[in-house]
Amino acid sequence: MALKSPKNGNSTECHYWGYSFHWTDLHSSADDLRPMAYTCDVLADECVELLNRIPTNDDSDKKTYKKDLYGLLRDHAEEDPKLQELWTQINTVPEWVDWAQIQRGQDVFFRYGLPILNVLNFESLLGGMGAVRVVETLARTGGFGAKVVRRRLLETLQHILQVNSSAEGIKPGGEGHISSVRVRLLHSSVRMKILSLVDQKPEYYDVDKYGTPVNDLDCIGTINTFCSAVVWLGLPRQGIYLSQQEIEDYIALWRLVAYYMGTPTHPFEDIAKGRAMMESLLITEIDPTEVGKILAKNIIIGLENTAPAYASKEFMEAMARLLNGDQLSDELEIPRPNLYYRMLIWGYCFWVMGISYIIPRISFLDKIMISLRRKYFYRLILDEKMGLGEESRFEFKYVPTLTRTTRLGERRSTKFERPGIESLARLGLLAAFTAVVTLALGFGFATRMIPAQQFFLVV
Repeated sequence: MALKSPKNGNSTECHYWGYSFHWTDLHSSADDLRPMAYTCDVLADECVELLNRIPTNDDSDKKTYKKDLYGLLRDHAEEDPKLQELWTQINTVPEWVDWAQIQRGQDVFFRYGLPILNVLNFESLLGGMGAVRVVETLARTGGFGAKVVRRRLLETLQHILQVNSSAEGIKPGGEGHISSVRVRLLHSSVRMKILSLVDQKPEYYDVDKYGTPVNDLDCIGTINTFCSAVVWLGLPRQGIYLSQQEIEDYIALWRLVAYYMGTPTHPFEDIAKGRAMMESLLITEIDPTEVGKILAKNIIIGLENTAPAYASKEFMEAMARLLNGDQLSDELEIPRPNLYYRMLIWGYCFWVMGISYIIPRISFLDKIMISLRRKYFYRLILDEKMGLGEESRFEFKYVPTLTRTTRLGERRSTKFERPGIESLARLGLLAAFTAVVTLALGFGFATRMIPAQQFFLVV
């Protein structure tokens, strides 16, 4: 499951969760990272407390958790030094931001749209349920119950799509910028609520063991799963390898998102640091528990045969094992697929590899596909039947209580509704089979037409 090999020269070879790397001075041990489990976005906490005291003219005043915290911050920033400090911070663009690079990073997302979305669902989120401390917070919100997890994931997808909408959209005042700040305020609300419950009942959440809820290390881990883990884990396991420039651009985009969300940005200053942090987190943070197993299973149960993917439980389990590796999947108790679904996954990989390597090499076609996916994905997320139906304001819907916990959901009796992602996998499998047969026939024809000695000289 996890081990370190003897030093080879000045390097130690590490093997964790089906991934191997060499330990360097850029890597961080558990002791190095642990202090960040007890630090958090204090400025946001102070501002959320102030914002919740501001009376409003609608029913949200009766329900603190329904307030539009971003709107209140925008409208009342000049009334308090702390609010002004936060407002100034989130509207100040760091000097290291290159907007042309940010745009290229956004294009990377839509260039590899389908494989990245699968990484985010089944490696970043589902595989992230192996993070021992994170799941203790998530389980207390109830947002990963089997009946609500689909909406919870669609809201996360909305944020990701808004972040990638355009360079203008991620600038202060743009939709990506605003949604990132809303999520930042939501994280603060969750943290403060859990800590208030700890004051009432200390055994409710073990701060000494798990750290402050939604702490700096958790937030670094979240950004990591959306960028570094995509680049070096999720995409390669689908046979897709980004260029050096694409990696630099994609990491730079998420570094800016981290800044807006009040997350420490130093782990994402460059490629080397981003990769080292990802590998350090694999060692220090992944340790699946019973709670994590429940949340991982609920993701699959909640998404089974639902829009937009319309994937079967078995296909999603096969996808999860592909993206997370057998070791972590076994620990999370994700069943092993039978031969049929293993073949479907091979077909899926053949399909996405073909699309990912052919289209980007045709410049005008690459631009067309990026534009189409940018429009289609967001239209899909707002569709009443396929998506959320309307834009989420990332309100504090899943409020922790002393009695709330997340239990394993029951699998619904679902029926096949319409072709989904498995159809692409079947097409990929058919294409792979056709390619093999064509090559075999071509080889056979060549051997018949060319004398054996000349044939081998040609080969």
